[in-house]
Amino acid sequence: MNAEALHQEMVAAMKAKDKTRLSIIRQVMAEVKNVEVNERRDATEEDVNQQIRRLIKQTTETLEMSIKAANNQERTDTLAEQVKILEGLLPAQVSGEQLVQLIEATIAELGATTKKDMGRVMGALTKATGGNFDKPAAAKEVGARLA
Repeated sequence: MNAEALHQEMVAAMKAKDKTRLSIIRQVMAEVKNVEVNERRDATEEDVNQQIRRLIKQTTETLEMSIKAANNQERTDTLAEQVKILEGLLPAQVSGEQLVQLIEATIAELGATTKKDMGRVMGALTKATGGNFDKPAAAKEVGARLA
């Protein structure tokens, strides 16, 4: 998702009067704006996705603590909804058969043959997908294909 699409999501949330969605999208936009200001450049699509992933991680951690505390169910529900909204903003993860094909192509391209090459293969997968793939499944598949 790029910054313009994120802005359109915010406008749609405003029109729908969806306060939870609007709140979390504004948080993402603030993080993206920080990147633009601190690095003195326009945010790329990867920057936006990276900030969304960062917020997913932070919100998930807060959600887990809220579940453990079990003292404010409304807050817990809001956090769970925010995580779901953030995950919906990211592009679909590469998984299943598509991931297997990508792994096969990457192994062939790199000429990887041993377990020592696993780091290179995973790095190439990350670069090819922008980190948007099922890492545990990929690691298992790559490990099974390398001797």
